[in-house]
Amino acid sequence: MKVYDRLYIGGQWVEPLAAKGSIDVIDSATEEVIGRVAQGGSADVDAAVAAARDAFDGWAQTPVDVRAKYVRDIGAGLMARFGDIATTISGEVGSPKAFAELVQTGLAVGDWDAYARIAEEFEWETQVGNSLVVREPIGVVGCVTPWNYPLYLIVCKIAPALAAGCTIVLKPASLTPLNAFLLTEVIHEVGLPAGVFNLVPGPGAEVGEALSKHPDVDMLSLTGSGPVGAQVSRDAADTVKRVGLELGGKSANVVLDDADPAAVALGAVFGCFLNSGQTCSALTRVLIPRSREQEFLDAIVAEASQVRLVDPHADEPDIFHALGPMVSRSQAETVRRYIQTGIDEGATVLVGGPEQPEEFPTGFYVKPTVFGGVTADMTIAQEEIFGPVLSVITYEDDEDALRIANGTVFGLAGAVQSGDVERAKAFARRMRTGQVDINGAPFNTEAPFGGYKQSGNTRERGRWGLEEFLETKSIQLPG
Repeated sequence: MKVYDRLYIGGQWVEPLAAKGSIDVIDSATEEVIGRVAQGGSADVDAAVAAARDAFDGWAQTPVDVRAKYVRDIGAGLMARFGDIATTISGEVGSPKAFAELVQTGLAVGDWDAYARIAEEFEWETQVGNSLVVREPIGVVGCVTPWNYPLYLIVCKIAPALAAGCTIVLKPASLTPLNAFLLTEVIHEVGLPAGVFNLVPGPGAEVGEALSKHPDVDMLSLTGSGPVGAQVSRDAADTVKRVGLELGGKSANVVLDDADPAAVALGAVFGCFLNSGQTCSALTRVLIPRSREQEFLDAIVAEASQVRLVDPHADEPDIFHALGPMVSRSQAETVRRYIQTGIDEGATVLVGGPEQPEEFPTGFYVKPTVFGGVTADMTIAQEEIFGPVLSVITYEDDEDALRIANGTVFGLAGAVQSGDVERAKAFARRMRTGQVDINGAPFNTEAPFGGYKQSGNTRERGRWGLEEFLETKSIQLPG
């Protein structure tokens, strides 16, 4: 069992300033305690912010190539601990072993060199007439991260923030903090200057709130739910700090009437069930034309019927059809309530259902579920479920499909399937969402990621992720 009884503040492992107890980490499949970490509080946030503030001037003035080397060294240090990280995340989140290695750990380890390169190639100064326009680090950044892709979503914040010259206080998700401690060990080993990175785990109601309200925090970067994002915005308002929000989604996968059912089915199911549905950009609504409803429905049901629940620690190489448990009992119960709500509102269960899977009486498992007969106004078609629940909705024509696709408060992701790529692109341009995949196009880690409407106001990844952590200064020069 991994036990961490200290926080990381000012380049040192230190005891919490107040007796707040500890946080138990539960294995999602066995329901056993696999780790324990110290819990910080508002006093620890104060100490961490002070350390970050003291370190800021020196780090901001550190040459870009030196900052980039530290960033690369952290990535190399994580790569050296690849197996330990993958095993840890598999236990914390419940991601099957192959998915934990390929996606959870692979993405988290692989992005560091890219951010170092982006910083080195970035145009930090530009001449505009008699003005020198300078990009500078925003300052001390509070990072609050979620549990679904715990290390990768930490990396999406701290790698560009470090490359930009910012200093950081990280509050990882309480359900999955162990990977953040592994990262912190690597940061300590590479010798990042004291105070540049600080780690304070703890509840959002205390640690997250303290970061949001702190007058010496220049920016709060959050990935989380809509309600939490709204609360963070309120907490940060008095200090008028920048708030970067990457929030939830209810993304539509629009199948146009010239698409091939066999090609659509795998993407429709995997796009929703990815990471057991615990993905903010999951394609949880699939829209199919009424004129070909049965063809597409049969293909989707056939594909979903191949999906299996598995022990996340077992060797299951098929990432497309092997699902692990939910991250916690609470999350599993929430997803089951949504499934029951779908039934109560008149949708038809085509695969799965709300019952605990018979083959897994232990563990936070939920049956992968597909609903037919879903209307656009149903709860399961409007609210983010964050579990393996796919709603199939029929539409009459392209305009009807667009109305349904855009008809939620969210706008994070989407997809279009068509035999005509130009037709799909034209449809994608009209979707009110931050990114759209066409015909299963591959994920691009250097493209901007973020949403419209209540899905947030930030863009992470690539050069856009770096720019999130920069201020712009105009220096007027004499003629």
